[in-house]
Amino acid sequence: MKQFRAADLLSPLVIFPAVKMSLHALTLRGYGVFRDELYYVACSDRLSAGYVDHPPLSIFVLRGIREIFGDGLLPMRVASAILGVVTLLAIGLLTRRLGGGAIAQSLAMAAFLASPIFWFLGHFYSMNSFDALFWVVSAYVLIEALGVGQDRGAETEGPVGGNRKWLLLGLVLGLGLLNKISVLWLGLGIAVGLLMTRERRHFKTFGPWIAGGTAALVFLPHVGWQIATGWPTLEFISNATQNKMVSVSPLTFVAGQLELVGGWIGGLFVLVGLAGFFFDVQARKVSVLGWMYLTVFLVLMINGASRAGYLAPAYGWVWPVAAWVVERRLKGLSARVAGLLAVVMILALLLRGAVALPFTLPILEVEQYQAYARTLGVEPSTSERKELGALPQHYADMFGWREKVRAARGAFEGLNPAEAETACFMAFNYGVAGALENEALALGTDPGGTDPGGRALPPVVSGHNNYWLWGPGACTGEVLIVFGSDLEELSQHFDRVERVDTVRCDLCMPYENHQPVFVARGPKTPLAEAWPMLKHYD
Repeated sequence: MKQFRAADLLSPLVIFPAVKMSLHALTLRGYGVFRDELYYVACSDRLSAGYVDHPPLSIFVLRGIREIFGDGLLPMRVASAILGVVTLLAIGLLTRRLGGGAIAQSLAMAAFLASPIFWFLGHFYSMNSFDALFWVVSAYVLIEALGVGQDRGAETEGPVGGNRKWLLLGLVLGLGLLNKISVLWLGLGIAVGLLMTRERRHFKTFGPWIAGGTAALVFLPHVGWQIATGWPTLEFISNATQNKMVSVSPLTFVAGQLELVGGWIGGLFVLVGLAGFFFDVQARKVSVLGWMYLTVFLVLMINGASRAGYLAPAYGWVWPVAAWVVERRLKGLSARVAGLLAVVMILALLLRGAVALPFTLPILEVEQYQAYARTLGVEPSTSERKELGALPQHYADMFGWREKVRAARGAFEGLNPAEAETACFMAFNYGVAGALENEALALGTDPGGTDPGGRALPPVVSGHNNYWLWGPGACTGEVLIVFGSDLEELSQHFDRVERVDTVRCDLCMPYENHQPVFVARGPKTPLAEAWPMLKHYD
């Protein structure tokens, strides 16, 4: 066993993860709870083999976090930050596995830190917090199973050991699929990568078939859930593609990759990696990874509705190869020149990342952020067909939940005792529904903190995504406090409709601002009968 030395603390495998974790620790609460986090908590109260818009793995993990550490924003955010740090560490370890030393590890990890999207994914809890880690680990295990990269005698290993690695790859891919279905793209990339390289010989062994079969077996419970519920995720994807997501041309998708990897500096570094897969003598040994990247890239580019960020996990093996290639080129120079160039490249990547950091990690107060964005000429943006306000969508979705909860409580407290007994909330999107269900979390209080006060809020129903599958429950609809509708629409379905409040949240998404709150009484159709018409998967 290797003895620990104090010098090991200066390893890039220690320094870079420590820096990332420190920045996340300073910004855990950020601007508030994110829309999807409220929905994830609601899902974790209803464990299932699947959900309309995501598989179950991240939800089961969240339930475990809540059971061990309690409810609240901080446990979720710490878990997400740790996942981001482990992903960064995995990139450093993959670089080392390829043969990269301290310079290569530093370059690869600096490239990760220069990519804005991974800061945001490490900030809030979602299935995306897990996704990049599964992709990097899959690449690492694949390299181990193939016995390529740095020569460590892997190719001389017997078939039993090799099959174990393919089994491990299958487990990683299967768990990845249970987290996010887009791992199917990764599986396709692996298949194409094997076919397009000398590694196709492995198809004559049990290895790839063991990996594929294991992944399918692990994923099977979710497939069974999809069949039992009528394939809701396919309907969700179709609706989102047609009605929600902005169309993305191939040129726009390619241009989006520049911002994703840290501008021109990061883009040039990626090109070094991609060229290395096919033209560098040593890196050609892992060209299977290059074909994996190109396969996923082409699938997403041709799709026409893919966000640039969908490709982000695939850079988890491009950066290590780029760093490995650069480090070997630097070794041909004098030590002083090589060291200087390495420091310049690492600092250039980190500086680009630092400039972009406020756009994906809330390290500034809102007013400071807005001034910073104006100074750099950066306008709020979104990948969805929604009007924007003062903030980009990923920040705006952290605002407005307190106001929604306070309006909901005010409307509920205004009911007489008899009405309060049968009342329910109806929300037309899962963000509002999740905020009302998780009142303390939306208000920014953890258990044991400030009591929101008053009587417990009534049940929440919604037709949005998995809320529709959960159904109306015991809610009859006799008295509904409704968010996200209008007087004319509600008057067609209820005998009496009263507007009791208007929610104002200037920094939230515009469609959440100035939202009316109604109390609807006397349904013309029982809620259970009307429920099929309320479904909207998007």
